[in-house]
Amino acid sequence: MAQNDRPKKLTADARKAALAKLRSWTEVSGRDAITRTFEFKDFNQAFGFMTRAALVAEKMDHHPEWFNVYKKVEVTLSTHDAGGVTELDVKLAEAMDKIAGL
Repeated sequence: MAQNDRPKKLTADARKAALAKLRSWTEVSGRDAITRTFEFKDFNQAFGFMTRAALVAEKMDHHPEWFNVYKKVEVTLSTHDAGGVTELDVKLAEAMDKIAGL
């Protein structure tokens, strides 16, 4: 990826506007990142969500930080190369919400 093609960190106003459109995503305290916890009926649904989200993330070449225990999946999104939240994070958050059926 060329230097000019790299995603750029969202301004505070742009991040605030993006979060207003995202359901249940919040800023991570002390870090330029967004987070959300998804809760499913059981482990099978949680793992299915992670599998589908992983395919989308791989196509985007943008990978989440996540943690799964039984039916919960905790997700944190930040673009490390940009040093914070970018449009890639917003798009992946939107895709994850859609995959979760929200």
